[in-house]
Amino acid sequence: MAEAWPDLAGRLAEGLHVLPVRVYFEDTDAGGVVYHARYLAFCERARSDFLRLLGIHQSQVDGMFFVVRHMTCDFLKPARLDDLLEVETRFGTLAGARMILAQKVRRDGVLLFEATVTVALVDRQGRPQRLPAMLAGRLAGASKI
Repeated sequence: MAEAWPDLAGRLAEGLHVLPVRVYFEDTDAGGVVYHARYLAFCERARSDFLRLLGIHQSQVDGMFFVVRHMTCDFLKPARLDDLLEVETRFGTLAGARMILAQKVRRDGVLLFEATVTVALVDRQGRPQRLPAMLAGRLAGASKI
């Protein structure tokens, strides 16, 4: 099925992952401006697809889960209904159970939103788990922030 929609997960280009996103009515507030929490959803989708393109499928990490541990966000300019956005994800660092990623949302090259996200791998009880060597190796190949 993935071959039928090769760009559904975005693309890896120049050391970062780029996911196109269209702003729909459901993403906006009463004024037609993207609701602040939707940027977090756009970034979550982009992080998942970034990992997918690296060959890391969250559904295949048996008994472990990626969770957001920390996030800092800057809301710089508004996006509006029907805007075409690009969510950029760049891998930063990896240490034990944690990885840090930088994410940016742009419209026509203009920066609208940016976030630094710390993601941790945990087991079913919520305890941090060191990334398995296979996962760490695939992430180590990704570009640094």
